[in-house]
Amino acid sequence: MKADIRKILVNVEITEREMGREISPPTRKAVAAAVIENPFAGRYEEDLTPLMEIGAELGALLGKRCVQALGIAPEQAESYGKSAMVGENGELEHAAAILHPKLGAPLRAEVEKGAALVPSSKKMGGPGQVLDVPLGHKDAAYVRSHFDGIEVRCSDAPRANEILVAVSVTDSGRPLPRVGGLEAADAKGEDGLR
Repeated sequence: MKADIRKILVNVEITEREMGREISPPTRKAVAAAVIENPFAGRYEEDLTPLMEIGAELGALLGKRCVQALGIAPEQAESYGKSAMVGENGELEHAAAILHPKLGAPLRAEVEKGAALVPSSKKMGGPGQVLDVPLGHKDAAYVRSHFDGIEVRCSDAPRANEILVAVSVTDSGRPLPRVGGLEAADAKGEDGLR
């Protein structure tokens, strides 16, 4: 089953100054989201495989949109995250089916490598509600400077029978990081942790 997409949103957040200090180079986060029809809205379905397939499709599509929006080569991506909000006629497990079994591998292909788990969140919601997308370093979970997030919202989604699915990619960590931990430049990316 392919995603029945009603609309796609893409946004880039660039931080050039923080606490009166210039951020050079600026930190940049892209988020791409798709508003899709929920094929299982209003009914219980034991087999959620079609949503898993949609997740794979959206991992590639939204990951590519983020990389393009940042204007970077895939290997320049530093962190990523994923999130989904299900409209009122769906259930939380619909978001889980999209996000977990199959979305990660195509997203990793779009950002080249991605040894670390993709941070995720899921929730129920309605039109205009904020969806937070958690972020973490794509290759090394212990890189604290990349623990971050970005939000996305769509004024008319998700409707009752829809799901808002978002992917975020960055080319940097937070501005002015200073809580210690593994430096991004020192990450080996072999075990997803360090």
